[in-house]
Amino acid sequence: MSKSRSRSRVTSEDVRRIALALPETVEKVAWSMPTFRVAGKMFVTVPDDETSFAVRCPKVERDELVLAEPDKFWVAPHEAGSAWVRVRLAALDADELKDILADSWRQAAPPRLLEEHPEVGVAATE
Repeated sequence: MSKSRSRSRVTSEDVRRIALALPETVEKVAWSMPTFRVAGKMFVTVPDDETSFAVRCPKVERDELVLAEPDKFWVAPHEAGSAWVRVRLAALDADELKDILADSWRQAAPPRLLEEHPEVGVAATE
């Protein structure tokens, strides 16, 4: 076994735990899968196979992400026309997962919540 681990495996349960820790997030089953919403707006879905999840992502940024890191990001055919991107869990570490979920939450949250929780999605400076 290697002395250092470059990546600890994240799971769909980590997605659930982190998403539900974001302000005013609720879980609702839709299309037979868990979805996570803030103020009624969906910002994460976890498909049946639980090897990936989908988050909000502006199309321009999405296309850049997929081109830059195709092993991590991809677009499901039925989501090609929408502002969503899929993320492979096996390609992430816990910090990346938190950042991606927080970014998606910020895109869905109403201005009131963004004002009340400016720390969500803001990287800590060292």
